[in-house]
Amino acid sequence: MIIKYANFICSSPTVNLCPETDQPEYAFIGRSNVGKSSLINYLCGHKKLAKVSGTPGKTQLINHFFINNEWYLVDLPGYGYAKVSKTQRAKWEKMIRHYLVKRENLQCVFLLIDGRIPPQKIDLEFADWMGEMQIPFVFVFTKLDKRQKKKWKVNIAEFEKTMLKHWEELPQQFMSSASDETGKEEILQFIDDVNEQYFAQK
Repeated sequence: MIIKYANFICSSPTVNLCPETDQPEYAFIGRSNVGKSSLINYLCGHKKLAKVSGTPGKTQLINHFFINNEWYLVDLPGYGYAKVSKTQRAKWEKMIRHYLVKRENLQCVFLLIDGRIPPQKIDLEFADWMGEMQIPFVFVFTKLDKRQKKKWKVNIAEFEKTMLKHWEELPQQFMSSASDETGKEEILQFIDDVNEQYFAQK
C-alpha cells in the first residue's frame, strides 16, 4: 500500500462524537512516550501529521485521520501517564476503553510496546484486557535501534515468554523503528489485507 492522502478529520472527547462511518478503522495505542506519533508519521509519510512531543501525554483526545479516502487511522491517548491527576487518568482510561469496546468499524488495534525496556506490567495488563474483551489487536515493538539489537531481542523474548504463561497463542507482531522506517511496509500490507477482506464482505 502507498499512502497518497492522509488528512486530519477531527479530535473527539468521547466515542459518541467520533465520525459516523462504516469505513474500516485502525487504532494506535501504547504507554505514554512509546513513539506512537513518530510511528504514525512515518507510516503516512508525513512528518507533522501526528504531533510529536518529548513530553508524554500530548495526545488527550481520539484523533481521526482519513487515509487514501478509504480507511481511518486513529491516534489514541497513551496510557500510564503519571504526571496528571488520578481523576484525569481515570477519565482518559474510560474514554479509551469505551472507544475500543463500542466502535463497531474498528478492525484492529496496534498496541505499541517499547522494545528497549523489559516487559512492563501496564502493557501486559492492557494486552490481557483486550484479549478478554475479544478486541482484535497486534503488537508493534517500537524504537528498535539496530545498534541495540541484542538488547531488544532479549526484551521481546522475555515479553513473549511472560505472555505465553497465560496465552495459548500470541497476536501477530511487527518490529519498528522511526529512524529507518523499519516495519512500514509490513504494517501497511497488513492493513491492506484486512481492508481487502472488509470490502469484499460489504
